[in-house]
Amino acid sequence: MGITKYTQDIVAQVDANRIFKALVLDADNIIPKLMSQAVKNIETIEDHDGSIKKMNFVEGYPIKYLKHKIHFIDNNNMVIKYSLIEGEVLGENLGHISYYVRFEECENGGCICKTISEYHTNGNCIVKEEEIKEDRDKAIELFKLVEAYLLANPFGYV
Repeated sequence: MGITKYTQDIVAQVDANRIFKALVLDADNIIPKLMSQAVKNIETIEDHDGSIKKMNFVEGYPIKYLKHKIHFIDNNNMVIKYSLIEGEVLGENLGHISYYVRFEECENGGCICKTISEYHTNGNCIVKEEEIKEDRDKAIELFKLVEAYLLANPFGYV
């Protein structure tokens, strides 16, 4: 098993606490609301080690569902660690993808979302740069949708 690691920083004009509340603490509601053309709903499935979130996609979308295992959420430090553990996007080459995400305040009132992603491959498979770029682009798209929503709704998630 190999691991390919990459980091990503996304800058927002909204403070870290609001983005964290929306994107992490209320993901089950805001993601299907803002991405209704793709995401049908998000279910929380409890297991013996914590919770698993199952994101179900609308009929006709290229992906049926994704399952994320939530390892921990630190509300005080605005940090989440989770892993993509099941879904078509993993294919045969990936066992899982781990994400460590931290939201940091900026002096200008905005924030930076710092993400460390680790792609855990099966066997000696190599993660292609296109796969990482696609994952990164989807993360930016979701982040920017939430940012736009919060800018348009200044009293949301305060």
